[in-house]
Amino acid sequence: MRTIRAPHENLLRTLGAIKVLAGLMLLAAVSWEVLGGNRTSFSPTFLHIQFVICMIFLCDFFLRWAAAERGTHFVLHNLLFLLISIPYLNLIHWAGIDLPRSLGMLFGLIPLLRAFLAMVIVAGWLVNNNVRRLLAAYIFIVVVFTYISALIFYDYEAPVNPGLHGFGNALWWAWMNVATVGAAIFPVTPVGKLFSVLLPLVGMMFFPIFTTYILNEFAPSGNRKNQE
Repeated sequence: MRTIRAPHENLLRTLGAIKVLAGLMLLAAVSWEVLGGNRTSFSPTFLHIQFVICMIFLCDFFLRWAAAERGTHFVLHNLLFLLISIPYLNLIHWAGIDLPRSLGMLFGLIPLLRAFLAMVIVAGWLVNNNVRRLLAAYIFIVVVFTYISALIFYDYEAPVNPGLHGFGNALWWAWMNVATVGAAIFPVTPVGKLFSVLLPLVGMMFFPIFTTYILNEFAPSGNRKNQE
């Protein structure tokens, strides 16, 4: 559990809002790159945007580290956030390493995971009730993860899958899978097959949380107060 000095709380909240905006910009840049870019290399604009946003994430990490009462404890418990904030794709590009675009996209998506986690945390701030916070965060996770899955599925499957016709098809495939219904589009790449497993798992995890929320809403008022 992180320990941060109270006077820095407003600053950290501001940094949280900046991270959400940066994450939305990165999501928009990834969407543009997948839907409008060429399939052989990454555009310089995308690389510049990712570098700037990764710098924002790294600055946030080091500012929180400076504000933490126990610096070593903070680093050990937040090392994952540091590792997924590094602009790996830019470093690979500057090193002159020529990666296939399919492999490069995996490195390019790592900072998007950092943005995703930041947006989930801020979504939880907007709700006071514990159960509602859980539901709001999970709905956010389902919606954003489904959209990102559709982007990845389209990027990897479109060149080789004859059953996929446009991003609309990929988005429909993703929502049908997260709803555990399934779609008549069958993945042919390892990445596509991986997401065809992950999406139903995310969907199945939603139902117990939704049931808990309904029970909480219709429980006696005394029980609800104890949970808040």
